[in-house]
Amino acid sequence: MEKFINELLSKLSVGSKEFVYVSVTPNVGLEMVQVDPVSKIVKTYGHKPLEYSDSMREIADYEQFKTALQELFSELKISPKCNMILNIPLVHFGKIELPLLLNDDGITEAIVSEVEQAYIFKRCEPVVSWFDGSTGSSSETRTIFYSAVQKTAVDKIKEVLNELGATLVSLEVSLISILRALDFSGSAETQMTEGTAWNLMLVNSNGYSIVAMSGKNIVDYYDEPLALKTYELDEIYQAIDASAQIALMNFPTNYMYIVSETDMVSAEHLASKLQQDGKIDFIENNAFKKKELLPVSLDILPDEVMKISMEAIGIAISKTFPYPVTLDFSGNVKKDIAAVEDETISFQFNGKEVIFKESVLRKAAIVLGAVLLVPSLIVMFTLPNVQKARQKELDDINAKIKNVDAEIKKLTEAASATGAFAVKTEVENVVKNNRAKLLSYSAIGESVPKKLWITYFLSKEDGKIDIKGVSENVEDIYKFFRNMKDYLIDTQLRLHNLEMQSLSIDDAVSGGKVNYNFEITNMDDSDLKPTAKSDKNDGNKAKNKSVDKLEPVNVEE
Repeated sequence: MEKFINELLSKLSVGSKEFVYVSVTPNVGLEMVQVDPVSKIVKTYGHKPLEYSDSMREIADYEQFKTALQELFSELKISPKCNMILNIPLVHFGKIELPLLLNDDGITEAIVSEVEQAYIFKRCEPVVSWFDGSTGSSSETRTIFYSAVQKTAVDKIKEVLNELGATLVSLEVSLISILRALDFSGSAETQMTEGTAWNLMLVNSNGYSIVAMSGKNIVDYYDEPLALKTYELDEIYQAIDASAQIALMNFPTNYMYIVSETDMVSAEHLASKLQQDGKIDFIENNAFKKKELLPVSLDILPDEVMKISMEAIGIAISKTFPYPVTLDFSGNVKKDIAAVEDETISFQFNGKEVIFKESVLRKAAIVLGAVLLVPSLIVMFTLPNVQKARQKELDDINAKIKNVDAEIKKLTEAASATGAFAVKTEVENVVKNNRAKLLSYSAIGESVPKKLWITYFLSKEDGKIDIKGVSENVEDIYKFFRNMKDYLIDTQLRLHNLEMQSLSIDDAVSGGKVNYNFEITNMDDSDLKPTAKSDKNDGNKAKNKSVDKLEPVNVEE
């Protein structure tokens, strides 16, 4: 019902804006994706190149960002006037211990002061988002996990979206998107069991980070910058192993999960190099990927399947698949999404601008949809009864055919015993004559409308049929003709003649009753001419034993 309403609103160019999910993913570009949360299948996907600055940790060219979005909207046939949920790479993440009595504004100020010490925020204002971790070792403090992105980057993203007509509903970061994708796909089902301690290692071009987890909750975080581009291929793995051995001493667990987001490092190869006790699982989120994280629709090109990133999947299910922690930099955290959706729609009518709220139009569309669905429901419930009646008719015909077959069998056996006639020839004649005639009689009996009369019927052993009659209107003639064609599929019937009966001049002037003569046949002209003669000479009919003719009768259904 909801899908029908959304399609109806879309055709009317009104209704709630569509939610579109986009990810800025290094090594892939800009991704636009839709995932079915029930079947867990990627329904729609597209990507375009987009430069990302690893040193500045933001989109390198916002004009390219705008162009890529426009191309994806056009390619996937999605309206730019949408509500967008966007994922961007993690810029800064950390934790802080703060007093329990500190209110939300005080926590935000404390985090901003902490974030401004980072080198990347010494030249630009940060936008922060945070969530509670756990109560600290002292009952007077609590652990706060926070993240920050550049305010200028958020403003530029909003500016581009406004130019396209889109609304930024939510702006999330890759860490949460990856955790949500792992949970949704079941790839880390063992690790994400409640109370299970495990470590998530994220490797990117700037180094690696270790996220200490308890089930689905973050309990600690460690970031190790490494200039991976300065190392040779084998040296990269040695450098990460040497550094991680020291770091992991502070995070002892029985499970490690490695996710590589850079083409410079294979998660599988790194798992074999790490000197770590316990089970190590891995997943490639880069060029080393060998299989997709989720099944995909057949509409998605094979070359695109391996491009689909964990971040894209994680952001695509952010509205339908809740995760215990979230970070949002859009400024809409405390804003009800329903309020975002309930915007106004305006259009011109008779030179005047008419304005409606989308919620009002949506309710009206639901009522209209219900009205439109009533006829469909009636058909849906009555169709089985019609089918049942038709099936009964077919069963009756089959029963009659079965009786004829039994008679044929008796005749065959009798003929075989006496040898009085050619069995094969006679059986074929009986089958042809009886079946063709039985079907013809049944068809006429079932198909004649109330105001139509059959005046002549002829059936030949070679399947030729000629029917003449009279009707008060042309519609009943066509109805009878269509029904006969439906019953006698292989007879190639045609409407050979249709004419109005001649009237006297007085009847025509006074608007008297008019009848129509018709002829339905599958005979050609050479067959019909002798038939016409036989109408004038009844004596000739008796000579043709292969012809059945009905005297003029009125047949009503």
